Amino acid sequence: MKHSKTCPKCQSNDLLIVNGYAGAYGSGNNILVGATIFSAIKVDRYICCKCGFTEEWIEDGGIEKLKKSKKAHR
Repeated sequence: MKHSKTCPKCQSNDLLIVNGYAGAYGSGNNILVGATIFSAIKVDRYICCKCGFTEEWIEDGGIEKLKKSKKAHR
């Protein structure tokens, strides 16, 4: 949905985007990889308004932070 601007489930283009953010006390659309808000990896959410399908996308550079984190595993 991020690139095609179309829902892969129902082909609707009526989409909403909730931008990732890091708020107080760990709130927001993020993944904390450390003990502080400054370690947050922001996660953007793409939502289809027709069928409710959602996708989550990690901000640029976030994958490398996750790979170095002890919180992620394969």
